[in-house]
Amino acid sequence: MGRKTSILAPQWWDYTTLDDEILNDAARLTAEDMAAMSREGFKVVFYDTLEDFYLAEALEYITAWRQATPDSPAGICGPIGPTEQLPLVARLVNELRIDLRNAHFWGMDEWYLNGREAPQTHPLSFARADRELCFDRIRMDLRMPEKNIHFPKADVSPYIESWNGVRCVVMQGGQGDIKHWAFNDPVRREGKYKDQPPTPQEYRKLTTRVVDLHPVTVLQNARTSGGGVVTGVPTQAVSVGPVETWKAEKVSIWQAGTHDNPFGMRLTTLMIGKKVPDSAAPMSLLADHPNVQFNFYRPAIGTCQAEMH
Repeated sequence: MGRKTSILAPQWWDYTTLDDEILNDAARLTAEDMAAMSREGFKVVFYDTLEDFYLAEALEYITAWRQATPDSPAGICGPIGPTEQLPLVARLVNELRIDLRNAHFWGMDEWYLNGREAPQTHPLSFARADRELCFDRIRMDLRMPEKNIHFPKADVSPYIESWNGVRCVVMQGGQGDIKHWAFNDPVRREGKYKDQPPTPQEYRKLTTRVVDLHPVTVLQNARTSGGGVVTGVPTQAVSVGPVETWKAEKVSIWQAGTHDNPFGMRLTTLMIGKKVPDSAAPMSLLADHPNVQFNFYRPAIGTCQAEMH
């Protein structure tokens, strides 16, 4: 029997095409069930306050950058969703006087418009947000060299090369409504993927590239960043790929309830915890990464969901 058709966007793959048994099992999970999904290589952590949540996220930057030395440069790959941790990072660097000359930073993604990456003058630019919320707030004498800040661009070669010879201690991310990290969205239901989505092994071969965004991703970004103006959100982006993700020593996903709902948090926790990767829900592919941590703001999880029908 073939896979279901998406109820969100019939010409695409997404999590609504998963087997109902997986979806129903996820809907029934309690917070305690989610915590029990922790296993070797996968850790589930809950925070009871937003202050603790975002401080812990900011401290991952500090922990990574403190490991950087002239002989062993090190860094972090960071998201624009969430962003609340970024001003805290700058404050910690300044207060603790952390010298970033050997530290690195990789942005996860950037919008793609008219054959090139969105300029930093674009109101939705991710590079602009990183600079305004974090890097421009760091004292001049502590800042990392400009050459150590890597943002993906239409010509992805320099960005891909920047991952060689530098340790990525941790890749942070959020989770979108379509169950992605960065902009690793499900693919269109066409061509060789008309009847089945890419296998996890096929998807894992993808590197930093220009991607088409699932309609749900466009709608979400209009809601969270664009004032609801869907027509103002680009439909393509340059996104860090699974190849670079697997170069990160740790993948740390932060979910405060802003970028996905309680069901989505349950679903990917279940699929990663039980090692059920499926590219229709790309976040679940992290089931095969050797060191993944899910970080939840506990009140955002809510109570157990009713069984789906």
